[in-house]
Amino acid sequence: MNELFLGFLIISISFIGLAIGLIFRSQPLKGSCGGMANLEEGSECKICGRTDPNTCNN
Repeated sequence: MNELFLGFLIISISFIGLAIGLIFRSQPLKGSCGGMANLEEGSECKICGRTDPNTCNN
């Protein structure tokens, strides 16, 4: 039972540290490439080849 509590405590402290770092950095979260929202009009997705972001199943 002590191991479970210790593991939960370590994970909780890690998440709190990440949250505090995000708050102090003052930058919004963003994806690495932006996905379909950042494609130019008419260009195709490099993954599935579709040109209309409304037809993606993601």
